[in-house]
Amino acid sequence: MRSEAPVGRPRLSRRRLLEGGAALAILGALPASASAAPRRDDDADWIPPEEFLADLPRQMQALGVPGIGIAVVEQGRLAWSRGVGVTHAERRTPVTDATLFEVASLSKPVFAYAVLQLVDRGQLALDRPLVDYLRPEYLDDNPAAKAWLDAITVRDVLRHSTGLPDWRKDPAHARLTPAVAPGTRIDYSGEAFFWLQRVVETITGESLDQAMQRLLFAPADMRDSSYAWTPQMAERSVYGHRAPDAAAEPDGSGMPPQMLREQWSAAQVVADRTGTALSAWRYEDAARALPAVQAIVPPGLVAWPGDIVANAAASLRCTVQDYARFMALVVHAVPAEWELRPATRAAMLTRQIDV
Repeated sequence: MRSEAPVGRPRLSRRRLLEGGAALAILGALPASASAAPRRDDDADWIPPEEFLADLPRQMQALGVPGIGIAVVEQGRLAWSRGVGVTHAERRTPVTDATLFEVASLSKPVFAYAVLQLVDRGQLALDRPLVDYLRPEYLDDNPAAKAWLDAITVRDVLRHSTGLPDWRKDPAHARLTPAVAPGTRIDYSGEAFFWLQRVVETITGESLDQAMQRLLFAPADMRDSSYAWTPQMAERSVYGHRAPDAAAEPDGSGMPPQMLREQWSAAQVVADRTGTALSAWRYEDAARALPAVQAIVPPGLVAWPGDIVANAAASLRCTVQDYARFMALVVHAVPAEWELRPATRAAMLTRQIDV
């Protein structure tokens, strides 16, 4: 997988900043000695005090963080939000409530919610093998590996017990193979979520983004969320920045390469030719478009169809307010009819495997 994350090892990583998706993520991520926020009791108001917000730009500068979006969920609702800093260090475009962030691996729980909606509706079964729905052409066909692959279930994907790797290093040529039998240990796997995405596309007849818009984003009023790419979303999205301690770019520019933007922009060119929006692309559409996309990008930038199609494991872009709405959805007391059944939601929030 490629990312617009800063080049090098940042002192305050994107994942660490976004874990939790609300003000708790920011207050918990800043070093205790650097944070101006006072300690709070569990029942206290978590809206950051003005003195913390006034000092936050200084902390961001010290940590090399150009922009932050903060949202607070209180009593199962979006209670407060704020953008601080810029989306692009050179253009100085401010972070606002309309700014879209690449939420990376926090794409997974949002997709998992929709998967469980399909389980509640009887379209998926948690303990049914994935191969009963779809066997991707890139699975390892070695007999020993096949036995393990044939046993991987929807539940295994959601609890990261498939035994599959996070991502193959050479997805254009390498077969997908598990390291251990499913259900025996935790192996964090984007590949497993991508396989389950293809299952969802198969049973719904929709692309990932079409299914997510119908199942979750529209009813949850998450109007600024998408797993796919559009030029309009690109204009509102933050840029990746180099970590303060990383080496300068070879060309002397202040910004690192924006690989995801380059990949998606090339795919957009091909989508415009065919008249099919990227949001409607499934894996098979990306596979057909791959040669045309590779013909217009630098060698190696786009290796396989997964580089140019929405990805349940990683490609969600949304405002911090929308992610806060999702968090509120998971915890609020009285679910609407379209939401997960109480027992299903409880299972989603319960440990599923001992580690």
